Amino acid sequence: MRRRKLFGLAIAAGLTLSLAACGSNGGRQDDGIKDGSNKEGSKKESSKSSKDENTADTDFDTMVSNTDDPIDGQTLEIAQVSDTDFTGIFNGAFSTITLDDYFFQPADEPLFTYDENLRIKDGAAGFAYDQEKKEITITLQDGIKWCDGEDVTSDDLIFPYEVIGDAQYDGVRYTSSIKNIVGMEEYHDGKSDTISGIQKVDDKQIVITYKDFSPSMLQGGGSVIGYALPKHVYEGMPVTEMEASDAARKNPITFGPYYISKVVPGESVEYLPNEYYYGGKPNLDKIIMKKVPAASSIASMKAKEYDIYQGMGTSEYKSWKDLDGYENVGQVDTSYSYIAFKLGKYKDGKNVYDPNSKMADKQLRQAIAYAVDNEAIAKKLYEGLQIKANSMIIPGFKALHNSEFKGYAQDIDKANKLLDDAGYKDIDGDGVREDKDGKPFKISFAFRDGPDPAQALAEYYIQCWKEVGLDVELTTGRLIEVNSFYDMLKNDDDSIDMFQAGWSTGFDPNQSSLYGEDAAFNYTRFVSDENTELLNKMSSEEAMDEKKAKEIYNDWDQYVFDEAFVFPTTYRYEIQPVSTRVTGYDIANDVDRYYYATVGVTKEER
Repeated sequence: MRRRKLFGLAIAAGLTLSLAACGSNGGRQDDGIKDGSNKEGSKKESSKSSKDENTADTDFDTMVSNTDDPIDGQTLEIAQVSDTDFTGIFNGAFSTITLDDYFFQPADEPLFTYDENLRIKDGAAGFAYDQEKKEITITLQDGIKWCDGEDVTSDDLIFPYEVIGDAQYDGVRYTSSIKNIVGMEEYHDGKSDTISGIQKVDDKQIVITYKDFSPSMLQGGGSVIGYALPKHVYEGMPVTEMEASDAARKNPITFGPYYISKVVPGESVEYLPNEYYYGGKPNLDKIIMKKVPAASSIASMKAKEYDIYQGMGTSEYKSWKDLDGYENVGQVDTSYSYIAFKLGKYKDGKNVYDPNSKMADKQLRQAIAYAVDNEAIAKKLYEGLQIKANSMIIPGFKALHNSEFKGYAQDIDKANKLLDDAGYKDIDGDGVREDKDGKPFKISFAFRDGPDPAQALAEYYIQCWKEVGLDVELTTGRLIEVNSFYDMLKNDDDSIDMFQAGWSTGFDPNQSSLYGEDAAFNYTRFVSDENTELLNKMSSEEAMDEKKAKEIYNDWDQYVFDEAFVFPTTYRYEIQPVSTRVTGYDIANDVDRYYYATVGVTKEER
């Protein structure tokens, strides 16, 4: 009821994402979208646009304006606004849910910091590379200790590779980038007890040798793992038991400014200062992070219940953006939303494309993409805090993102023609297209549950597809709880024909781990020789040249646009309301120090 009421209010307020709006922009192709060439059949259209529309009018600072000195004895309270419980996996080798990462952050300091292109810089560990030797050297700073008082050593740097490379590891991170380490596959296959390409120089330094040296070596979240694992805690534990262990769920050992002192599963986490923190004494006596339902988040802000609200829904931005006692920090997030199609299965560690799947006709997929207006969604349904997306290569990768590429702007006439040409025609005149054989044709669309815009957005998409004669219904008849949704995707549930989802991309632009043949995250299951070739080029040494790298990524954009096995919909702003009593809090990606190490408060009351 609440979602329907809000959707109605949105319409009344001018958010005209109704059936009539679906066709209001037919023929428009002038959006500054990056997602490749407008290639349809053998016809290629220009991929150039006259302007860059992948920016929003809104501008935010990433750091709070309060510069006063923090006071002692204080507790910082953080709200994670979510209708989904976090699963509570506090181990980088096994965690797959972004919400888990948020709940881990005050304790889980990464090894490195990053520059404006999200490339690795020195942090808790130094980073150096030798392209000719295909080597990466990682060197720990002096004085880094785990929160149990044990030294962080090079063994703890090596251990994550050993876990992910173990034959019994069933997580999602044993990918082509990890296999690229010399000796990793031999270790995984049981032919060697060690990974020959990872050498321990001394207690603080390791050297990793790769078969091929690619740009991912230099990116956060790429082939170089950006975290350590306490080997002394997990040693002797079978890899199959690690994910469910107390060490990963209840009392993880970390070296960040705080450590996890208490976990209420799915609800909250409490953090206390790490007395051994190498960066000095943290400013707070305690941090408490709690899950707050989206429906009560605005009332919570009005009551000043928390210092920081992470994950606030943007559809009601006007209701909370100017609340007294808070300021908003923000930036374009390293994430995007997308719509994709189920085109095969994941079998024996590989994606197997099925050319006979229901959604195998790329003209059908292209028509579905042309039927919707993502610019209207971004500007109207999300108060301008989302940006129409033009590529899976997010704007945060500044050296690679090409804002001049065109992509799927709404064009109802083109969508109809594509469907006609592909043989999906309305034979009986009821306004609904039959399949190529003249039989009823229904598409099952899986959509994640979430804050209020989710229902409105799902209804909008279905209305637009109805206008071009496609009968689309929600899988299960309703929005799907997030964890169940991803379980269905992972298991290739036969009830899903297409789905709406999103990626938090991390800091590596390489797409192999999301769309490669052996990528478990490639939920589309699309595979082709050309796609594999382009993805391999992203990982090649020639992509070390910035100009060549941009060409490769542009070529992939163009190919993805043509095949339309996935198409991006929106990028979003990450906006966090922060109490004006908070100091030292900066959410920028390219900071030189860990922001939880500097955060504090300057008054006793909010």
